[in-house]
Amino acid sequence: MSRGAPEMVDEPGKAFKDTGKTPVEPEVAIHRIRITLTSRNVKSLEKVCADLIRGAKDKNLKVKGPVRMPTKTLRITTRKTPCGEGSKTWDRFQMRIHKRLIDLHSPSEIVKQITSISIEPGVEVEVTIADA
Repeated sequence: MSRGAPEMVDEPGKAFKDTGKTPVEPEVAIHRIRITLTSRNVKSLEKVCADLIRGAKDKNLKVKGPVRMPTKTLRITTRKTPCGEGSKTWDRFQMRIHKRLIDLHSPSEIVKQITSISIEPGVEVEVTIADA
């Protein structure tokens, strides 16, 4: 025997075992994905929300929502006159911000396809991915 690489010997105890199982395709990681929709216009918000849920249900995904969060009302009361003279008349401005949450259980690639729909102007979409 030479002092080079060790010889490879087939030993009966070190042979590969045949488990009888067929090779399984690698599973795609399923994530818990939260889509947050925010808008000042309720009609456009509900339309985008319905489109997203319809697209998710067409792909047979597990959908929770839409969860309607409380409406934030921002109010500003200001004097009408710029100089301070005249009768004390006031303007009351308010802006309402509506928010919806949608939870999906799916691979992130499918969510990219669903969220590629045309989104109404004025609707802000935020996608958060958390491991299930």
